[in-house]
Amino acid sequence: MTQHMKTPPVVSQEAWEGAYEEMLVKEKAMTRARDALAAERRRMPWMEVKKDYVFEGPNGKVSLLDMFEGRRQLVIYRAFFEPGVYGWPEHACRGCSLGADQVGNLAHLNARDTTLAYASRAPQADIQRLTERMDWKMPWYTITDSWDKDFGVDEWHGHNVFIHDGKRIFRTYFVNNRGDEAFGTVWSYLDVTPLGRQEVWEDSPEGYPQTQTYKWWNWHDNYEEGAAPDQRWVEVSDAGEAAFRNKSA
Repeated sequence: MTQHMKTPPVVSQEAWEGAYEEMLVKEKAMTRARDALAAERRRMPWMEVKKDYVFEGPNGKVSLLDMFEGRRQLVIYRAFFEPGVYGWPEHACRGCSLGADQVGNLAHLNARDTTLAYASRAPQADIQRLTERMDWKMPWYTITDSWDKDFGVDEWHGHNVFIHDGKRIFRTYFVNNRGDEAFGTVWSYLDVTPLGRQEVWEDSPEGYPQTQTYKWWNWHDNYEEGAAPDQRWVEVSDAGEAAFRNKSA
């Protein structure tokens, strides 16, 4: 027998639109609060990473700096795939796997000078077997030392965020538990990085890299390093933004 649900009332279109407008006010307030929180993250102090950590990648040993892949920012998710984890050796942790399934195309993050990587204690042969079968594209490294313990992810999942200045590496942010649930989109990752989305509307410290809103967006197979924004897309996005601003005024 189907369980009876106590559903909300069924109303007219006019009443529904009124309820929607009331909800929209609260949703816009939440969006502005989220933007303000991201602005605070960009002003958090940095902690220098002074220990030389060693990971294993598909081609051998790599350093934490190597994991940036030449980009300025690095987000590392500690995923549980190793002996003792439920699902081993066929699967990684169910929660971590659900998160991995949500990760969007990495080209957009990379275009904002940001690398996303996963790290576990499983050997590389097992990681490569798993990622190929599950069709996961993010770089995935093997932890070989105390990195997970030192950064609060030896017993539970979490995202650590780093930036580098030359050879100096700094930890800028950390989130775990339910905070991990939001990740997967380019926006959710960029909003926890020290440089943010790098668009002119953002409240960022003076001198931070920023470009015109929307103009850097591209098809994931069409990014070219150093290329100027496509003029047709500039016109289209300008028109769309103007229409949005006029509607919101």
